[in-house]
Amino acid sequence: MIELKNVSMFYEDGNPALRNIDLTIEDKEFVFIVGQSGAGKTTLTKLIIAEERVSDGEMYVNGFKMHRLRKRKIPKLRRSIGMMFQDFRLFEDKTVYENLAFAMRVVGARPKEIKQRVPHVLSLVGLAHRAKSYPSKMSGGEKQRVAIARALINNPDVIIADEPTGNVDPEMSKALFELFMRINKLDKTVIVVTHDHNMVNYYNKRVITIADGHIVSDVPAKKEPEAAPAVQEGGTAV
Repeated sequence: MIELKNVSMFYEDGNPALRNIDLTIEDKEFVFIVGQSGAGKTTLTKLIIAEERVSDGEMYVNGFKMHRLRKRKIPKLRRSIGMMFQDFRLFEDKTVYENLAFAMRVVGARPKEIKQRVPHVLSLVGLAHRAKSYPSKMSGGEKQRVAIARALINNPDVIIADEPTGNVDPEMSKALFELFMRINKLDKTVIVVTHDHNMVNYYNKRVITIADGHIVSDVPAKKEPEAAPAVQEGGTAV
């Protein structure tokens, strides 16, 4: 569970990025976070993964007290969170397989675990045939899927995607969002920061709107639609 109690975050110059935020995201929930550029959306995700620190208030993520979190505990926190960054942050000199294997090695996974896990996750995101490819030879949509696979590779409790459809066409956007929905049904908490209001409106999940560092609305999930956009690849349990 993610919980913020009257949380504020200030930049070094004293300007506020977030002010007096009260928010609870339950385990296994799917949440969209929307708002204009500079509203505070990315700052909120950075607080969740401890890239930024709470200036005031109390914050809890997966049992960690973020407002008191010591640096030595940050790696353990981050193992429980899969982060998909807007700029991908893939290693261009490593193959798709090597990108995922590296993410497992840094948390101490054994070679046998890596050999079993990487093909499984690549199959989940529909990229089993691209294991030996380099990111520079892949389309924007394929890179997005590699980034999702890397976020999933260590079997985290929470998946965060920052503007996942910013560089893909509408059809690929549908496929990516359908993949996020499938991941959520595998008992993962999914948080998607997005400007894609068409997808937000289509899926009828909980929508949190941030403006000027405040939560200005928090609309709960509605009944799911009877049909969803088609996605090319099927999935199995994470």
